[in-house]
Amino acid sequence: MEDLFFYMFSSVIIGGRIGYVLFYNINFYIEQPLDIFKVWEGGMSFHGALFGVVVTTLIFSKKNSIPLFLISDLLSICAPIGIFFGRISNFINQELIGRQTNFIISIKYPGEEITRHISQLYEAIFEGMIPAIILMILFLKKKTKYGVLTAIFLINYAVTRFLIEFIRQPDIQLGLKLDFFTQGQILTIPIFLLGFIILYKCQLKQN
Repeated sequence: MEDLFFYMFSSVIIGGRIGYVLFYNINFYIEQPLDIFKVWEGGMSFHGALFGVVVTTLIFSKKNSIPLFLISDLLSICAPIGIFFGRISNFINQELIGRQTNFIISIKYPGEEITRHISQLYEAIFEGMIPAIILMILFLKKKTKYGVLTAIFLINYAVTRFLIEFIRQPDIQLGLKLDFFTQGQILTIPIFLLGFIILYKCQLKQN
């Protein structure tokens, strides 16, 4: 577990940074390649971190002869807790802000006259807190096949992220794709498909 923690920590940092560079700001980093290493200035991608974790889990599972989905299920229980605190940090730091709204539940940031959706808190609740509770209950109270918890985590994240992105301010350097979808929404599609495939293989085919 200590080895796994070290590898996961490294893969999240490296994968998250590479994902941000490739998916969200590639033109800037082509001109300023040394800034790729300035992680303290921000710029991480969940999708990149997830890819790093997937690759690391595959290698670790094969090397140590541990069932792949056993490891991924344990990681899927822990991941929402990290997402919860990450989104709370985004809210405190005024990052990844919501779009303008007149909704009764909204916030006005310093220096702005408009009110915005509290999208970071919505993500903290629906991507973090709620799935963390549900997955833990399933893990402790209901015996599920290996991989089911992984599938639930991936599908919930993809669907929740896709919906909340409609009230989250698009990245200024990217804007909207087709004047409607954000980069984050497009990147959640493979996550949803992966979760559905895992669920099908582990639950419906009972493998």
